[in-house]
Amino acid sequence: MTGKATRIELLSLSTPQMRAFHLTWMAFFVCFFAWFACAPLMPVLKGEFGLTPGQIANINIAAVAVTILVRLVIGPMCDRYGPRKTYTGLLALGALPVLGVALAQNYETFLVFRLLIGAVGASFVITQYHTSVMFAPNVVGTANAASAGWGNAGGGAAQALMPLLLAAVLMMGADHAFGWRIALLVPGVLMLIMAVVYYRFTQDCPEGNYSDLRARGIEISGKDGGKGGGWASFRAASANYRVWLLFITYGACFGVEIFIHNIAAMYYVDQFGLSLKAAGMAAASFGLLALFARALGGWLSDKAARRRGLDARTTLLFALILGEGLGLLWFAQAGNVAMAVVAMLMFGLFTHMACGATYALVPFIDRKALGGVAGIIGAGGNVGAVAAGFLLKGMGNVQQTLTVLGVMATIAALCAIAIRFSAEHKAREQALYDSALAN
Repeated sequence: MTGKATRIELLSLSTPQMRAFHLTWMAFFVCFFAWFACAPLMPVLKGEFGLTPGQIANINIAAVAVTILVRLVIGPMCDRYGPRKTYTGLLALGALPVLGVALAQNYETFLVFRLLIGAVGASFVITQYHTSVMFAPNVVGTANAASAGWGNAGGGAAQALMPLLLAAVLMMGADHAFGWRIALLVPGVLMLIMAVVYYRFTQDCPEGNYSDLRARGIEISGKDGGKGGGWASFRAASANYRVWLLFITYGACFGVEIFIHNIAAMYYVDQFGLSLKAAGMAAASFGLLALFARALGGWLSDKAARRRGLDARTTLLFALILGEGLGLLWFAQAGNVAMAVVAMLMFGLFTHMACGATYALVPFIDRKALGGVAGIIGAGGNVGAVAAGFLLKGMGNVQQTLTVLGVMATIAALCAIAIRFSAEHKAREQALYDSALAN
């Protein structure tokens, strides 16, 4: 545990731990901004390409589908190549379809680029991996949740800023057919800039970069003891039942979050007759909860664990997902826009906190297969989002879909309670906790 930070010094960039903390949430913010940049412009794109409801559903499914595969792969890649190189590669390659979507000429090409853009959603796994190897057990939950939450806010920022960016382009004389294309170039350029910054100013772990450490004969695979890194890490994680229970719970919270990001603006326009800007601001309020709510979930998990150990983390996660499910049912039945926004903010608070509490638990599942654990559980979020997309396509009604999702989330909360740790596991984690504080 030597080298891991036992405190989060927000105003400092002097240590590799804090540089990783700040740059990883910034990279994540840019990736999420790019991932959801199309969503608030869908009312414009619907008219541009003459999209049917079925085609819009396909686009929303495509936006999250490929992320499942990439998240499964990206975790073991972090074990093998280190988060620094992995993140740089994802930012640089992910920028290509983000820039390419601005060139789409019809529904088919737009769908393909939207599918490929989904790969940048795997940035979340690298973010959580990087902070997990940089921070000690007493603060790792808060570090994971805060970095993920601030990065997640990129989705909310896209909801608010993309309509404003489009309006600014139109004010400069461009027409709608050309204006949305210019607006969508911005997130791609930001990703390329971030790739350079991340490679230049971060390192893989407190001791240095994995490649340098291995060159000196230090084996880093799996970071905290290693099971061979790469696919060995994935195999070890996939054999752990706790990973699959968290796979389900993360699908229930993050999957719902992604689904709401994709449909919120259209829902407010179609259901309540709001303008594009007003709908974008309403949808953005959900995403911007991540600025503090995810961090709050991780912080509460750390505080609970300090008093009652690992079991307290699972109990908290159960309560948060249960609150999310009940709040989602309220949102589905809201009869006016004011009540809908209030209900959305309420269930959104629980949703974001549950996401933070999930990844406050991830570093304690299997330290020797951290990349595999983070990747599989992260993929669960996107499986939940894809399932919600297919549910909407099958039911054809957003309100009914939200009701079913509320019921399913409430049931999924039971998976958190089912997670148990052996006395030996808890004793080992307590020893690591005490050791980190002593150092």
